[in-house]
Amino acid sequence: MLTTVLLVTATLVARAAQDTLSPAAHRVLADVRFLAENRQEGRGVGTAGLGRAGTYIRDRFARAGLQATFQDFTISPDAPAVLHTALGGTATRNVVAILPGRSPALRGEVVVIGAHYDHLGLGGFGAMDPDSTGRVHNGADDNASGTAALLEIARLLAPRHPARTIVLVAFSGEELGTLGSSYFVQHPVPQPVDSIYAMLNLDMVGRLRSARLLALGAATAKEFPALLDSLNTPPRFDLRASGDGWGPSDHAVFFAARRPVLHFFTDLHEDYHRSTDDWDKINASGLAQVAQFVADLAWALANRPGPLTFVDAPRPQTSAGGGAGYGAYLGTIPDMTGSPGGVRITGVRAGSPAAQAGLKAGDVITAIGATVVANLYDMTDALRSHQAGDTVVIVVQRDGTEQRVTAVLGKRAS
Repeated sequence: MLTTVLLVTATLVARAAQDTLSPAAHRVLADVRFLAENRQEGRGVGTAGLGRAGTYIRDRFARAGLQATFQDFTISPDAPAVLHTALGGTATRNVVAILPGRSPALRGEVVVIGAHYDHLGLGGFGAMDPDSTGRVHNGADDNASGTAALLEIARLLAPRHPARTIVLVAFSGEELGTLGSSYFVQHPVPQPVDSIYAMLNLDMVGRLRSARLLALGAATAKEFPALLDSLNTPPRFDLRASGDGWGPSDHAVFFAARRPVLHFFTDLHEDYHRSTDDWDKINASGLAQVAQFVADLAWALANRPGPLTFVDAPRPQTSAGGGAGYGAYLGTIPDMTGSPGGVRITGVRAGSPAAQAGLKAGDVITAIGATVVANLYDMTDALRSHQAGDTVVIVVQRDGTEQRVTAVLGKRAS
């Protein structure tokens, strides 16, 4: 009886919270809920659920009044993330919507707004919860949230008439190595890639906390910082704008093609790549605010009279798409919320090199071999600098004391 009362109470509280949402927040939450339903099978590439999601996105683009089509492509058997799977040769599709520019002088230039709509399916490769294989990973924040923001931006911009053409793309295959965005850059719609004025990427924008919004890639055009600040007045967000255009998401593919990019992101959290990333944890009001901000930015970019000044940066050897792969395998499960002074792990995978070395939940890794580990990026660098079979000393903080363990790194498999 008590359990029933608690469930009813929780349902009533959830409904009351939804009743206070703005119309825009209701819309984005409805989109996230559809995309992150269990019946969409975690939107894994090759699933019927991903197909339903693609059709839903196309229909929402069309309902907004945009020209919407599928861009079909086939996954190469040589794609690194599918080498040990049966996904090579699988057909999938991007969803593309076009808002034509009205200016004879500028409509040949394109502002691309993108978000990937695939996720991890039933877990396995890429999942951060080791015992979840076979369980649906709904990916409400990653990246139903970005897709819902993309659809809301379509609704906001469709009735308007920009000078430049605006193209909205829902990419497939991002979780397998930015495959959809790579295909789009190689086969751009409707203009050559050199006509792309800027690319705005929405990936994990559903967990706005303390109004903090990251705009990564702000250093890829000299005009970006001032433009972002001007749109954030009066302050709408605690806006953290910084960085080059490399990173583990679709914008990096456009930056590699020497296009200015911005990646909007509300930061990592404990449900990242876990089966617990569900719709009820989405900040719908915050998501709607992000969508409005990016729509305003896209509109400003589409109507700027002058060009952007592209700022290049060397490709990090360890960046997504940099050819370094995922590196040697350790088998730790990092705490994605961050930890000062190192990388805290929440567990280790059974039988992994980490387990055999004696690492355990609660350890904070501060060094791997000769690499000091202050954050997840350092840890990734360290593993990518080693090969399977290498023996490394790992320094950890455990219960307030420094300890050293020796691990023989393994080969990462799918």
